[in-house]
Amino acid sequence: MKLTPLFDRVVLKQLVAEETTKSGIVLPGQAKEKPQQAEVIAVGPGGVVDGKEVTMQVKVGDKVIFSKYSGTEVEVDDEKYVVVKQNDILAVIE
Repeated sequence: MKLTPLFDRVVLKQLVAEETTKSGIVLPGQAKEKPQQAEVIAVGPGGVVDGKEVTMQVKVGDKVIFSKYSGTEVEVDDEKYVVVKQNDILAVIE
């Protein structure tokens, strides 16, 4: 199954959280914070959203940082994704 976002939506796949701290402490599953970094999997076409023209600034394969409490988590073919609006993406990592 393939996810195709609409309008200004972007499908992200979160990057794996660190399991050990820089000092070498191993974190149990509950102590790990969800990463705010993700890879762009699919990008909507943009267009007119709420009466304003939206052009997409990210592309498939970009690594991005997104707002902590934004988006909707979905699971497709046993893979977890987050669907966010483009304005919930804070930065592109280069």
